[in-house]
Amino acid sequence: MRVLVTGGAGFIGSRIVQRLVEQGAQVTTCSRNSPECPVAGSEHRLLDLCDPQATQAVVEGHDAVFHVAAKAGVWGPRREYFSINVQGTRNVLAACHKHGVKSLVYTSTPSVVFARGGIDGGDESLPYPKRYLTHYAESKAIAEQEVLAASGIGGLRSVAIRPHLVWGHGDPHLLPRVLDRAKAGKLKQVGDGSNSVDITHVHDAADAHLLALEHVEAAAGKAYFISSETVQLWPWLNRVLERAGVAPLTARVSAGTAYKAGAVMEFVWRMFGIASEPPMTRFVAENLATSHWFKPDAARRDLGYAPRWTGDKALDEYFAVSRRGAETQREAMAKATA
Repeated sequence: MRVLVTGGAGFIGSRIVQRLVEQGAQVTTCSRNSPECPVAGSEHRLLDLCDPQATQAVVEGHDAVFHVAAKAGVWGPRREYFSINVQGTRNVLAACHKHGVKSLVYTSTPSVVFARGGIDGGDESLPYPKRYLTHYAESKAIAEQEVLAASGIGGLRSVAIRPHLVWGHGDPHLLPRVLDRAKAGKLKQVGDGSNSVDITHVHDAADAHLLALEHVEAAAGKAYFISSETVQLWPWLNRVLERAGVAPLTARVSAGTAYKAGAVMEFVWRMFGIASEPPMTRFVAENLATSHWFKPDAARRDLGYAPRWTGDKALDEYFAVSRRGAETQREAMAKATA
């Protein structure tokens, strides 16, 4: 089988590529900026998904596509999110239809069903909200709906996977930002600390994508929430800080105060055209203070999904690999300066 992975050099994408290579698939990866894929045994190509002709050329000849590439984050110009996440996905869909691709697995996000307020035990029947707090969530929701609507057209079968809070070794966003802010004394607990959230280890996220391809006939046209486990957010973060040798959090701010601060900062940042992400936004405040966890029943039933990376096992993997990476880096620097 010939498989294309957009965003194959990224955090989730590279894990999917590794699994595919191990299974003996012929894998092509593509990304906008990375000159190569970190996984040996795959072919890599540079691609701007906003270019329809270039996308057509890369998709041609493949049996299946994992569309992982996206513009993530909670801050930035609307046009950038929509050009990459919406138009880029439309270009992938058009290429799949033109070249007879049979299976498409789309990397979505639970943010597509989030507006404001907590979600306790939600499932795939949750509707798309009318308004969103971020361009990212809105653009991903539009793209997901179009991916699912395309299933069954021209023989294409498409599935959307919604992993929540993906982390693990190589995580470029979640835990590194938490640790950096905590070390700088800038991290505060938002809310009363009782909120529960789903977290997804990157290895489980990759497994879920491959299961979606394996069971694409039963899953076609559907979206699935994916996680490794449900945890109380702030006690879990304190466990992470403890493992990293950082003092636990003691400073707190109310959910209402954080939300108002986020609204003010968003206004100021837009007024003055500040490109950097504000220290707080309404979306971040809501996610830090409210519960967001989902029932895993559909993924277990249709995909046979069963998470493997939970609790201390997942934390052991994260910190053991991170320590080995730091030691290797120190050794390399020592040799270079010897």
